[in-house]
Amino acid sequence: MFFVAGAKNTAGSGRGNERRSIYQKFREVDLLDKKKTVTALKPGEDRAILLGLGMILSSVMMYFVLGITILRSYADSVWTEEGVCIVLNSTVTADMNCSYNCGSDCWRVSKYPCLQVYVSVNNTGRVSRLSHNEETQDASSECFYVPRCQKDIATMHAVIMNISDRLKVNQQVPCYYDPSSEQQETVLLTRLYDHSVVFHSLFWPSCMLTGGALIIVMVRLTQYLSRLCEEIGKIKR
Repeated sequence: MFFVAGAKNTAGSGRGNERRSIYQKFREVDLLDKKKTVTALKPGEDRAILLGLGMILSSVMMYFVLGITILRSYADSVWTEEGVCIVLNSTVTADMNCSYNCGSDCWRVSKYPCLQVYVSVNNTGRVSRLSHNEETQDASSECFYVPRCQKDIATMHAVIMNISDRLKVNQQVPCYYDPSSEQQETVLLTRLYDHSVVFHSLFWPSCMLTGGALIIVMVRLTQYLSRLCEEIGKIKR
């Protein structure tokens, strides 16, 4: 009887050890799969976060560059009000000197005709001088348009005369003036940076900033949901 009982106990313990061994193997395989999944996800999450941070940093740098170029010029411009100008006179007064680059450390003098255009803003009766844009106003306070200086004087003369003929045909043109000035000595035909230019220049950096922030938020949300699922699995077990 003793031998029979001992044999039964030995067989039972053997089956128990076998069951525990099988359970441990399944448990080890499950833990190994989880470790592999975590190991595979970790580099991807790190790359996604780095991508998001890179996009945010790039957008901040673009904002800085736009702030010292386009936005600064847009804010400093005093010709902000749009109106209608009636062309009163468009004549070539004199030749203006300019210099062009002819090679390394070589500069030569050329000439272009100075076109002066006088307009009346919004039929107020006040006569103002019309300039092409802010750059023209800074380069020459007398001429409507300053062409790119070059050796061929005839080409520059043809460009100026073409502009003069167009202004004579189109007597009514849109323009920009300074609303704080009563004299309105100078008005502009166009602005270098108007509302549409500022909007389009800020649109893409804003999209990049939003995209980078969304990538980081989605990665953090995925990590949070992953930890939450693991905690729920532990509670169920």
